[in-house]
Amino acid sequence: MAAMGRGLPYFAVGTVVKGFGRGSKELGIPTANFPEHVVEQLPDEITTGIYFGWARVDNGPTFKMVMSIGWNPYYKNERKSMETHIMHVFEDDFYGSELRVVMLGYIRGEKNFKSLEELISAIHSDIAESDRQLSLPEYEKYKDHSFFTEKSETNCNGVVKNGIHVDNRKLVNGSTGPSDHSS
Repeated sequence: MAAMGRGLPYFAVGTVVKGFGRGSKELGIPTANFPEHVVEQLPDEITTGIYFGWARVDNGPTFKMVMSIGWNPYYKNERKSMETHIMHVFEDDFYGSELRVVMLGYIRGEKNFKSLEELISAIHSDIAESDRQLSLPEYEKYKDHSFFTEKSETNCNGVVKNGIHVDNRKLVNGSTGPSDHSS
């Protein structure tokens, strides 16, 4: 397992959108999904696979998370996704909420599975590995990173790399504003 490296740590923020509807229902492992344009901004060094880190919804506490980035071969997805499983039980859905994550380490590459049970077992192993890694001091310190306490615009959708916005214009609802349309 690679630790820092691979473009890590990597910070991302976006509005939670509805995903494929499988996390809670079929897998019993709910996920919060980033919009496509946040996924499209991932740098090349963030390859498909499973990552661990910290996540925060709106102004709530920061929790451990495990994230799948990729095409989910078992389901033959047609679009790449960033699906975050926050290691906390939430009482309600939080679609439309702001999700902030920092990805700190790489667990494994994306792979296909022969059965749903095999997939679920691998996800549980990924969750356990994420929990173990995030208990280490070098990763635990990110729980209180200033990224999780910064203010952002309502429904800000953007990517932050090493604490600095990739583009100095914040993305709001998929657009950076009038300057996007200048020629």
